[in-house]
Amino acid sequence: MEQKVTRFLEHHKLDLFGKKIVVGVSGGPDSIALLHYLWKMRKKWDLQLTALSVDHQLRGDESKEDLAFVKDICQKWNISFKGVSLNVPTYKETHQLNTQVACRNMRYQFFYQQMKELSADFLALGHHGDDQVETMVMRLIRTADSSVFQGIPIKREFADGHIIRPFLCVTKKEIEQYCAVNMLNPRRDPSNESIAYTRNYIRKKIVPLLRAKNENIHTTVQYLTESLHEDERYLQQEAKLMVQQVVNFSSNKDIASFYINDFSSYPTALQRRAYHLILNYLYFHLPKNLSYVHEQDFFELLNSTMGNVEIDFPRHLKLKRSYQKVMFYFTNKHHVSSPYHFILDIPEKVSLPNGSQISAIHTDKREREDRFTYICALGDVELPLHIRTRQPGDRMSWKGLNGSKKIKDIFIDAKIPKDERDAWPIVTDNHGQILWLVGLKKGFSEAKGTSDMYIQLNYKNARLWEGQFGGSRY
Repeated sequence: MEQKVTRFLEHHKLDLFGKKIVVGVSGGPDSIALLHYLWKMRKKWDLQLTALSVDHQLRGDESKEDLAFVKDICQKWNISFKGVSLNVPTYKETHQLNTQVACRNMRYQFFYQQMKELSADFLALGHHGDDQVETMVMRLIRTADSSVFQGIPIKREFADGHIIRPFLCVTKKEIEQYCAVNMLNPRRDPSNESIAYTRNYIRKKIVPLLRAKNENIHTTVQYLTESLHEDERYLQQEAKLMVQQVVNFSSNKDIASFYINDFSSYPTALQRRAYHLILNYLYFHLPKNLSYVHEQDFFELLNSTMGNVEIDFPRHLKLKRSYQKVMFYFTNKHHVSSPYHFILDIPEKVSLPNGSQISAIHTDKREREDRFTYICALGDVELPLHIRTRQPGDRMSWKGLNGSKKIKDIFIDAKIPKDERDAWPIVTDNHGQILWLVGLKKGFSEAKGTSDMYIQLNYKNARLWEGQFGGSRY
């Protein structure tokens, strides 16, 4: 077994030479075997070892004896020892957690603290190949999120170093044989025999059936988890790039929005991961009652033929579709847009509440216009120019239109989401004539004379509407 573990470490480029390693040791077969393996390799690899052991105060004198057992082993092998007794029952009740989660939380808090204090490079834990199989089966039972089927990682960041699991290549049976050969006489936790716990049920009832069909099931699962991990790492990188390109987040981090055309242009695998990245960004902690059903609702909303749809998520989060725009926001934090009014001098730029800008310059050339540029002859408008939000009764006219049209109707025709209309910038002259409904329509003003000078207005941060409108609206 020693050679198998050493090859496993070498294969995964886990160089332990000269490293400071803390080892989580319960006194059971897995952790005692791991401590013994590292102890035997300490001189060859120049290791600095410290054993960390926890009494969870759940089994009375037995758990105290486990702690004493580990301490005695460390004295015998001349290994530094740090033990602690943690009040899990009180922590469990205070935080409303089940026993296993409470134990894990407190244990890892202790490990984290010790790694920091000791400036350790690695925390070594005794998870083995059968644990990997159990974990994959448990996740298959409990979740439909494909990203979690990466199993127990061989190495992951923790504190200022990493957690490593050298025994993922071996089975429980091999560890028991190792303990017997080396006369380690580990402690036994009776709670591991109870099939009332899901993991124990899987260990005792399901894994033996799998092993009967494939005696190397742990190797198969380990290879699968490593492959999935590499695939998932790449997909997550691509999903993060996607989110950066198409999703807008509010400055206070409680609103996320995007346009369906932009979002749906990416493969479904990235859309799904982008959805989860958005939720992780908005929620401080993901709610326990957030499930794959919400993900299904999300994609149904994207593909809906209805223009306006709303879905409630846990903890006051609402998902809202308005035409082609989708927005996540918290109903208890959502703020209504406030009206604004600015004077735009020339040359000058005005920053709008949403962070975008409108600038004005004089020019003697009439450059090519796009939806985010407006040009008019200097003599055709009454200065100064004004930038404001819509007002009741607002209307505008443009070349080719008989009469005028309500701004409200222009928004409706363009399928502008209702929540954006009250903050949409409108440029007028000093008499209140609407010259430019930014990004949508350019007004027509009758020429008052000839001019060799023009006014050019530019809107910056056009990505806000690019996905909505596609081609030119003029």
